[in-house]
Amino acid sequence: MTVDDATGVLDLSPSDMSRSDISRPDTSRPGGRKVPPFPVFDAPGTAEQVSDVSSVHREVTYARAIGFRPLKMDIWLPRKAFGTTPMVLWVHGGAFQLGDRRELPPTFAPDSVFRLLNEAGIACATADYRHSLEAPFPAQLHDLKAAVRYLREFAGDLSIDPDRFGAWGESAGGHLVALLGLTGKREDLEGGLGAQGHPSSVSAVVDFYGVSSLVDIPPIVTPDGLFPPSLTAAVPPGMSLQPEQMLVGGSDDPKLLAAASPVSYVSADAAPFFLVHGDSDGLVPHSQTQLLAAALAGAGVEHDVMTITGGDHCFFGAEDQLDTILATAVDYFSRKLGTP
Repeated sequence: MTVDDATGVLDLSPSDMSRSDISRPDTSRPGGRKVPPFPVFDAPGTAEQVSDVSSVHREVTYARAIGFRPLKMDIWLPRKAFGTTPMVLWVHGGAFQLGDRRELPPTFAPDSVFRLLNEAGIACATADYRHSLEAPFPAQLHDLKAAVRYLREFAGDLSIDPDRFGAWGESAGGHLVALLGLTGKREDLEGGLGAQGHPSSVSAVVDFYGVSSLVDIPPIVTPDGLFPPSLTAAVPPGMSLQPEQMLVGGSDDPKLLAAASPVSYVSADAAPFFLVHGDSDGLVPHSQTQLLAAALAGAGVEHDVMTITGGDHCFFGAEDQLDTILATAVDYFSRKLGTP
């Protein structure tokens, strides 16, 4: 990438452009001044070695859309893998309102999910997605489908196997990975962002205490003063702070809530599921996992349920079980996706 000294115009080499724009002809303004193309995503760039286990491509733009911030992901690759590796997309929680790709639940050690997957010979991408006030559902699902397509676009560069993809999420992220596992063949939910020409389906899902039916989730009772005004200043006056209503544009319409619910999309061709939920969850009741498990069973979809005794949301109250919980989830992906 260079700047023309005479014109001050940026000159992009092919490595600076998205793969979809490499063959795009130059355009020009009056006077013949070249202008750069507008790539819809960037190549992964150079990985940073962060440990003996992992190297990381950071701040990778996997999709751009006019009027929105660039959507970013980090890609954690196992350094000791031989041949192509499976890939798991990690999706963060935050009630569809907060959080980012680098954050894990407060009970988890920093980077633990990414490191454990890499130790098992599995690559991991952790992706941002638009929050509910940035765009209503299905924008969040569109973003993550674009992330999956991006990873398949660059599978060869990253030495990952495009046929062995899984998705793992917690809380709001659990809801979204469930949708990824249930809508792989729904063209109407693909969205038009980012890389095209690849499937957005996944072959295995691990859902940690995700919402499965927005219609049936009880209201969250928040103590007065829990959210300071500086945190809620961007919320339109009169809009409910209930996460499920914010996700669908501030509505309590049961049809809109159902359209954003994983249980509405269960079919026989869904991916296998591993559902993990605490029996003392005060934010997302364990009954939400029971609803999804029953729907999966009714459709004949392979699934397993692990109930964490004494576990609240984020597995608070069950921290002594956390190592086993995470190891079991990683083992699930190893068995379903295979490792070199």
